[in-house]
Amino acid sequence: MSYIIDRRLNSKNKSTVNRQRFLKRYRKQIRKSVSDAVNQRNIKEMEQGESITIPKKDISEPIFGHGSGGRRTIVHPGNKEFAEGDRLPRPEGGEGGGSGEGQASDSGEGMDDFVFQISQSEFLEFMFEDLALPNMIKRQLSSSDSFSYHQAGISEVGNPNQMNLVRTMRSAQARRIALGGKKRKKRRALRLQLESLIEPLSDTQQQQKMEIEEEIALLTKQLNALPFIDDFDLKYNLKVKIPKPSPQAVMFCIMDVSGSMTQDIKNTAKRFFFLLYIFLQRNYGKIDVVFIRHHTQASEVDEETFFYDRETGGTVVSSALEMISEIIEERYPPEQWNIYTAQASDGDNWPNDQVKCHQLMTQKILPFVQYFTYIEIGGQQPQELWHLYQNIQKDFSNNFATSRVEDNADIYPVFRELFKKRANHES
Repeated sequence: MSYIIDRRLNSKNKSTVNRQRFLKRYRKQIRKSVSDAVNQRNIKEMEQGESITIPKKDISEPIFGHGSGGRRTIVHPGNKEFAEGDRLPRPEGGEGGGSGEGQASDSGEGMDDFVFQISQSEFLEFMFEDLALPNMIKRQLSSSDSFSYHQAGISEVGNPNQMNLVRTMRSAQARRIALGGKKRKKRRALRLQLESLIEPLSDTQQQQKMEIEEEIALLTKQLNALPFIDDFDLKYNLKVKIPKPSPQAVMFCIMDVSGSMTQDIKNTAKRFFFLLYIFLQRNYGKIDVVFIRHHTQASEVDEETFFYDRETGGTVVSSALEMISEIIEERYPPEQWNIYTAQASDGDNWPNDQVKCHQLMTQKILPFVQYFTYIEIGGQQPQELWHLYQNIQKDFSNNFATSRVEDNADIYPVFRELFKKRANHES
């Protein structure tokens, strides 16, 4: 059997094409390993690469062989043990175990599972595959440093990799025709004149023949002196740099840090927001992220304070919702920005605050946001905030999603469900 391996250099890495083909072939196993790794890792290790194990049964190659050919008639002997449809038991024993499992054997051979390492970039690519912010609309831009290049005709200046070969050869041919046209016409006339001379030639005709041949040789030399391609002929593809529209978006991250939030629940909430933060930074480099923590009062904080500050207190959810409404009004006009909100809580809220939360959500937030997600964390029964949001969701089903999470193992599947690509997604 012949094996063909592509070892062409790609940038600084060898066999990049082969690696991409391999990752595509074992995408299912890699995605499962990435999902398991995300569930098991702590926040600080979330962005690292991962060792992927491919079971040996999945890396077997197909084998092609030649059949005996022709038409054969065979009579198979019967048996006394089995009838049609019986399932045959698996043979006992076998080859020595691989993968470090099973008992060692003094006979037979085995094969370990195939283990390889994926990079940080590949790990994040599989982690956030097929995810996107829903309902993204390209709104007015205040600034943009993203550009694309478009063909804008032909130029006589440029670098070699922009050369238009067809236009260059056409220009060269036109120049040679223009500069040598009269000389070629005269040379054709002289050749006809030379052919008209009939042997034997007189002395006068002999002299005339020599003069014609000299003139033909001179014209041929002048035509051959014309360069095949001149600097004048060079034509280049002209490409212009055009600003590429990119959407303006802001994500509000709201985390409940009240006393009812145990440390385990807070860690689960932080895990959700850290996944969200990595996702936004990787896929939407220009998105603004606003971090808001709340107990009885809400405060806008930086990333470090959001994830690691230990302040706590009572629970008034409306304080965070009111702050979002104020920030939107002051800094993020809905007609210019795609507004997203993600909220994590244990669902506990002061009963007298429910009416104000309903008013803020239905009148000042949901009508202006592209997508609002809420996760309620903990194994307890649904709390006050969950019931409130379930009622609100009936009127805002297109841009409002809720989900319940029990512990860390539920975060990644729920995250993928909340931000999976939808049919109405605009990229």
